[in-house]
Amino acid sequence: MAGTVTPGFWRGKRVFLTGHTGFKGSWLVLWLQQLGAEVKGYALAPPTSPALFEEARVNEGMESELADIRDLPTLTRSMASFNPDVLIHMAAQPLVRLSYREPVETYSTNVMGSLHVLEAARQCSNLRVIVNVTTDKCYENQEWVWGYRENEPMGGHDPYSSSKACVELLTAAYRNSFFHLPGAPALASARAGNVIGGGDWSDDRLIPDILLAFEQGRAVKIRNPGAIRPWQHVLEPLGGYLVLAERLWEHGSDFAQAWNFGPRDEDARPVAWILGRMAQCWGQGATWEPDDAPQPHEAHYLKLDISKARATLGWSPTWTLETTLSRIVEWHRGWRKGDDVRQRCLYEIDAYQADMAARH
Repeated sequence: MAGTVTPGFWRGKRVFLTGHTGFKGSWLVLWLQQLGAEVKGYALAPPTSPALFEEARVNEGMESELADIRDLPTLTRSMASFNPDVLIHMAAQPLVRLSYREPVETYSTNVMGSLHVLEAARQCSNLRVIVNVTTDKCYENQEWVWGYRENEPMGGHDPYSSSKACVELLTAAYRNSFFHLPGAPALASARAGNVIGGGDWSDDRLIPDILLAFEQGRAVKIRNPGAIRPWQHVLEPLGGYLVLAERLWEHGSDFAQAWNFGPRDEDARPVAWILGRMAQCWGQGATWEPDDAPQPHEAHYLKLDISKARATLGWSPTWTLETTLSRIVEWHRGWRKGDDVRQRCLYEIDAYQADMAARH
């Protein structure tokens, strides 16, 4: 069905995934394993402790290599030896505020690392599909009240956003220069919103900060409660990436473009709204207060226009933000009680796929 993930397509496909030890990468590996794909991951060690990669035993049933995408010879050998059918590039320095402290690392990882991934991909004879994951922050932010479309100008006030805009330009250059020839892989980029879900323990992210404060019985300190972001459950864009990869396999250059995978318009909500709903889900003792300390610049208003993905891929969001927030609290409470994290994640993937199919 258009807009849904096709289990039969992925069975036996060889998928090379960078960034597999991170929050999004761990969820994607679990989904690919459930679909029957053969997965090899290439990334640095898990970036947090605890980490979903370890809690959910993500490395079971896959090949995992811990190395840096900035190491071109090692990356090339790793990818070429696996000789994948599909490449999904997700490894990155993903934090805006860290990019102010570590701009050189941010650009070297996000730009040169992505260049290395695309260059290594040229050595893989069986490769047919490349999905390069960037971010909604690659757009030149005008603080508009409407969503950004795929043909809007690239930009970025901070080093992180700018680095991802550079990656989009790099992707377009490699597509036009190397991946347009007959037999070359079909290369697309994917821009997702603010991804949230169970198992995210990253520093300086809203949901982990909220859950940690609630656990400790203290008020959450919030930098910018009026900031509006395109919040979405982690499985939403991952499903979009998989649908996109299927179309690239089937139709090649027709889908070798940039794509937005964001939430419904009504789910682009202020931080304060998220806090209120999370506090309701958590219950007694959940409070927050503004953080009045000086902060580096961050965009106030950011939305994605997903009309193209709806119309052309048939993809659209499945879970509302209300559903997402209640599932996050339920997931986190299950982890604290000692639930089997791998099984909980697989159960959530099953539920999402069923709801995704039911919508179509």
